[in-house]
Amino acid sequence: MKNKKLHNILDSRNITIPLYIYKEYPKLNIELDVFVFLMYLYSFGKRLIFNPKELSEEYGIALPEVLEYIDKLSSAGLIDFEIIKNDKNISEEYISLIPFFDKLSLILLDETQEEEDNTIFELIEKEFGRVLSPIEYEIIKAWHESHISDELIKEALKEAVFNGVNNLRYIDKILYEWQKKGIKNTEDVEKNRKAHKQKEEKVEVFEYNWLEDE
Repeated sequence: MKNKKLHNILDSRNITIPLYIYKEYPKLNIELDVFVFLMYLYSFGKRLIFNPKELSEEYGIALPEVLEYIDKLSSAGLIDFEIIKNDKNISEEYISLIPFFDKLSLILLDETQEEEDNTIFELIEKEFGRVLSPIEYEIIKAWHESHISDELIKEALKEAVFNGVNNLRYIDKILYEWQKKGIKNTEDVEKNRKAHKQKEEKVEVFEYNWLEDE
């Protein structure tokens, strides 16, 4: 019965549901009919005047159902209420969808991070020429949990490949040493390499025995 009513609402109303939001709908932890009502509110922008009777008439459902949807969205932390003064200095109550936008942003951010994580796993497997073991996956996850960026992991991977070592423990040691030195990105790595190279050149000049050159 609920599905039939939902179909009727979608058929009779111009409710646009962006694909990227629809894909994330299960992560909002609300029922589909509540989600469709949320999308109806979404069509008004970030805020709209809280008028349950008007929403009931325009959306085409009974007032108690509107209030039930509003309550479910509020309980899910997807909407909030604000008191705003209009041009006549009269206070009006608004439904705010800012909590929904904030939650959606966090979901999309988590997805982006997950995609980046998958990319670094694939990159290491490609450079090593083999599939990573479960223990190696855990080591990489531990790097991310320690807030080591993929940028720095890639630099450590380059260092390992350059030295002909396809061992994750070796990369782990590089990252550990870099952390001690406060190295956080590619620019820091380059500065460290130049400083190390200059130090080696000074040592070579200092140790040169000019007396044996005769």
